[in-house]
Amino acid sequence: MRAVISVIGRDKKGIIAKVSGCLFDVNVNIEDISQTIMGDLFTMIMMVDLSESSADIGHVNDLLQKTATDMKVEIRLQNEEIFNSMHKI
Repeated sequence: MRAVISVIGRDKKGIIAKVSGCLFDVNVNIEDISQTIMGDLFTMIMMVDLSESSADIGHVNDLLQKTATDMKVEIRLQNEEIFNSMHKI
């Protein structure tokens, strides 16, 4: 299963490292990543593949929410199919 992860918050060192490390720990593969800094605002979107992970999407989300709290950023994880359905006109 593929999912979309978005990260938004004040720019600081280590955001990409913490999020990607969290995903690495549960064997989630990052397929694509885009990030930018607008002033002091950090934004990142990732396409990830959970098919080889032993963790389900709920557990991955729990880990990402802990990382979000630690880093004081907002992280959102959405199943790719739901994400695509929400953004169709």
